[in-house]
Amino acid sequence: MIFDVSVLENQEKYRLLNGGVTPRPIAWISTRSPEGIDNLAPYSFFTVASCNPPVLLYTEVTQRSGIEKDTLQNLMATGECVVNIVNSALLEKMNMTSASLNKDESEFDFANVECCASYQVMPRSVQASPIRYECTLREIIPISDLPTGGTVILLDVKFVYVRDDLYEDGNINQKLIDSVGKMGGNHFSLTSKNIELKRP
Repeated sequence: MIFDVSVLENQEKYRLLNGGVTPRPIAWISTRSPEGIDNLAPYSFFTVASCNPPVLLYTEVTQRSGIEKDTLQNLMATGECVVNIVNSALLEKMNMTSASLNKDESEFDFANVECCASYQVMPRSVQASPIRYECTLREIIPISDLPTGGTVILLDVKFVYVRDDLYEDGNINQKLIDSVGKMGGNHFSLTSKNIELKRP
């Protein structure tokens, strides 16, 4: 089948992209509002943009309301966040934090996620996250403000937390990290099976 995206409805385009570009890593982003409310939200349009300088990239898909999510509002106000990596033990709690809450409610409290102070930035970190990236806002790149459009957010990585048992010989042990990925719809992928192939 060939789909001409110029004639598709917004949700049809979304499902073709969301269901085909898989699995996607999940950025579980914690921010703090100027009023001191700790926000925690998952984003699966997420990757590394640069290693030198170290920059992460995530995309916020425009809501039907056109209102920016709390994460981006808080980032614009404070300039700081933590990208918490999700493993299988955190999967259900991460999913709970995708609920739509009022601005004065914290997803940490709603999903009973244990938090801890970050090393340098103001937002709290997810205590059980195996890897955490403390970041500052670098740039916001609007792509489209139409429903299901997108805004690309670039984050400068300032500090990286790696759980002690994961770091071996200068590398993160890929068999132990147990990260999860987002598939289309309500599906997730696990990385319990790991295949190593050396490059030619």
